[in-house]
Amino acid sequence: MNYASFLATVLTLLLAPGPTNTLMALAGAQKGLASVIRFLPAELLGYLTAVLPLACVGSRLLERWPTAAATIKVVAAIWVMYLALKLWGVPLEKGGKNQVTARRVYLTTVLNPKALIFGLVLVPAPVDAQFLPKIGLLSLSATAVALIWGSAGALTHVGRAGDTRLGIVQRIASIWLAIVSVTLLASLFEG
Repeated sequence: MNYASFLATVLTLLLAPGPTNTLMALAGAQKGLASVIRFLPAELLGYLTAVLPLACVGSRLLERWPTAAATIKVVAAIWVMYLALKLWGVPLEKGGKNQVTARRVYLTTVLNPKALIFGLVLVPAPVDAQFLPKIGLLSLSATAVALIWGSAGALTHVGRAGDTRLGIVQRIASIWLAIVSVTLLASLFEG
């Protein structure tokens, strides 16, 4: 896959709503863009933690142990549902125990189904000359998209009705994460 096609595919996947984007938007809504910037290393490390091993040995592992993919989906679905349930009851005061954290961003990104697609399908094996440039493009794209989602979240706090909008955004994010979780589980029963 040439670089332009790779970049277009990566951006399309990254821009789509998902668990990591939801957390980054929520971080922006809760504490502003500065918190999103602080969470960027956690997101990047999460993607690299998932993508690098998958690019190296993932397809061979899944051929040998086909149930591994299903197990990964179940673990990811459980984590995302946990986030949805925790988020539903998030208090509006700053510093609450249910705030977005670097740990949550990291774990959510490691378990993000998009990381599986990047590692198993899009990023070539490390022996390929395009490996490092494509890892670099993926990292830059993930950073840019996180800032976009975080900025969108931060915009919800503009004006006097900011706390009301934040509460609505948190509930919508919770519902969306629950939908993602159920969809992941449902995909186990397809064809």
